Amino acid sequence: MNQKIINRRDLLKSGATVAIASMLPSWAWANSENGRLRTAHVGLGGMGKADLDAISSHEKVDVVALCDVDAKMLAPLKKDYPKAKFYSDYRTMMKEMADDIDAVVVSTPDHTHAPASMLAMDHGKAVYCQKPLTHHVSEARAMNKKAAEKKLVTQMGIQVHSFYDYKLATLLIQSGIIGKVKEVRAWSPKNWGTDDPMPKGADPVPEGLDWNLWLGTAADRPYKEGLYHPGNWRKVLDFGCGTLGDMGVHIFDTPYNALALDVPKTIKNECRKPTGFGFPEENTVTYEFPGTKYTTKNFKWVWYDGVNAPGKDKNLLLPNNDKLPEQGAMFVGEKGNLLLPHFMQLPKHIVDGKYVELDLTKLKKSGKIGDVIRDYEVEGKRHYHQFVDACLGKDECSAPFSYASRLTETILLGVIAGRFPNKTLHWDNATARFEEDEANQFLDGTYRTF
Repeated sequence: MNQKIINRRDLLKSGATVAIASMLPSWAWANSENGRLRTAHVGLGGMGKADLDAISSHEKVDVVALCDVDAKMLAPLKKDYPKAKFYSDYRTMMKEMADDIDAVVVSTPDHTHAPASMLAMDHGKAVYCQKPLTHHVSEARAMNKKAAEKKLVTQMGIQVHSFYDYKLATLLIQSGIIGKVKEVRAWSPKNWGTDDPMPKGADPVPEGLDWNLWLGTAADRPYKEGLYHPGNWRKVLDFGCGTLGDMGVHIFDTPYNALALDVPKTIKNECRKPTGFGFPEENTVTYEFPGTKYTTKNFKWVWYDGVNAPGKDKNLLLPNNDKLPEQGAMFVGEKGNLLLPHFMQLPKHIVDGKYVELDLTKLKKSGKIGDVIRDYEVEGKRHYHQFVDACLGKDECSAPFSYASRLTETILLGVIAGRFPNKTLHWDNATARFEEDEANQFLDGTYRTF
């Protein structure tokens, strides 16, 4: 196996972030037949299969290629997609089918997001990429830059971004329902972490799995049963982004969007010391942001994860001694609080320790929001269909890479802070560097040729 490595920063040529609105390029569907969208899907396990089902449910979509390094993930799909071509290597797929593909859906482990997406964009393809957008900050900036240069339709897979509850919370916050927001507290009990050391030895690679392709650009290591593939890679530094990179992207999305935040000034992660293999099992991450028109001058966001999240905090006490939802976010404002459970629950307005019934009359009359939607089948497909419609020139994406890259960068800075427990890191947005030079080594990494 070729072990040559190349620096991610050099490969991606990351530059300053280019913020753009979602664009509908004139070239977009010159190659599309009869106004239809031809999609290729990279990664078909777990979320990848869900992405495929949602995208293909659009009446204007033709699935033309399916790619996965594990043959067991592809086998059940051959009956449902008899006209699609099947691949184990996305590079081969793009080489052979570039002229027959309009859009690529990337649903692989985090470390493969940027390599697969960048290749697709190099070929001028629209890209739907699962969250978090990338594994490294340098990759997020590079992907945004590439999408802007080529004027591509893009969307990050944060499906709840398009859900009724989250759109409603955004409108309520921006209406000033709780005044300027002083802080946000968010939490998830999920535990994508481990204190275990790097495993020793090797296990036989399962039949049908191309382990070299699964590793992709990541450093070579032996296959170990029960780790990495198919479900535990989020715990491992080299492949995932921990609980913050998994659930934090979803739950922080609405505060980030509603408050018009950019990247933070400082980041601090209270967690255990690094082991060099897995993410910490419990994290308390505090971000300080420049103020916006929706926040106080000094605004902070605090994230809790793990089985004990969020712990005890006076800002999270609910009326009537109610129990907090398992996951969610609390907006703490000058005139009250807004609780946003995750997910499929309406936000709750709290003033002086009491619930206040939401009056949506003005919002409905303005046309900004309609009646309450509690149909997951409808809501679950909305974000995907928005991407397809944007590709067909009929809509705009609400989470293009211009937005997603900044949200992802913010999340990844918190992940990096986990390497320096209890130490405040200072981020310079203009230079894309930390003041603490020891932390800069984690902004990018190396790509193995494979």
